[in-house]
Amino acid sequence: MLANEPNVWKPFAGGTDLMVLLEAGRLQHHNYINIWQLDELRGIEVTPEHVTLGALTTYTDIQENQVLSTEFPMLRQAASETGGLAIQNRGTLGGNIVNASPAADSPPALLAYDAEIELTSSSSSRWLRYQGFHTGYKQMQIQPSELLTRIRLPRKPSNCYHYYRKVGTRKAQAISKVCFAAVGWTENEQINDVRIVLGSVAPIVIRCEKTESSLRGQAFSDSTIAKARDVMNHEITPIDDIRSTAAYRLRVATNLLADFLSGLKIH
Repeated sequence: MLANEPNVWKPFAGGTDLMVLLEAGRLQHHNYINIWQLDELRGIEVTPEHVTLGALTTYTDIQENQVLSTEFPMLRQAASETGGLAIQNRGTLGGNIVNASPAADSPPALLAYDAEIELTSSSSSRWLRYQGFHTGYKQMQIQPSELLTRIRLPRKPSNCYHYYRKVGTRKAQAISKVCFAAVGWTENEQINDVRIVLGSVAPIVIRCEKTESSLRGQAFSDSTIAKARDVMNHEITPIDDIRSTAAYRLRVATNLLADFLSGLKIH
């Protein structure tokens, strides 16, 4: 159907965001394919190199998987902080990605974990890095004939430090004002490598590569943290909107950066 009638049909999975738009009278598209019953899009596969999740993996599925809880704790935490139990039972990882909200909870963790995604059409399939998949607000590198089918996470060395914080108006069932996900490795009391990702501060979830570069190879010190905060201040340009202000987002993001580095130091 997607191939034969391009731009007519749009897949939906759990429908948790779609139903909100429907009730609000803001649903622009009208022809949908319900893919909830496609068992081929379910399941979590573990190999020595990767953990691969079907696009219909729910937030509850993520929380109940022992390998994800142990090796990818930020993804598990993101799943536990997404909506309430009803949303977690119905909402899907694939849906969270293609819904393309910059305030989504799981994409920062996926980007920090260097995830890959599989896009499948009736004639072929392709894997691509999740980084770069979102090109602008609600814009993605997916063709009208393609369906997101799987998400693949490379398994990491066990000495990685994980840090995930979602800052919202409430502790639960709130859209994030700032979402911060980061992983880091140390060696000889220096920062060996880091990946730092922010949500809700730009039209898409972004990786702060300039901030990362300012930290690699640096010893832990107040000046290292101060320099990284300054770089992040210039790297991100949050906006004022109904949920928060640009100044608040910027202050929170740099405070979380300092908190992450403090935790990485004692890891």
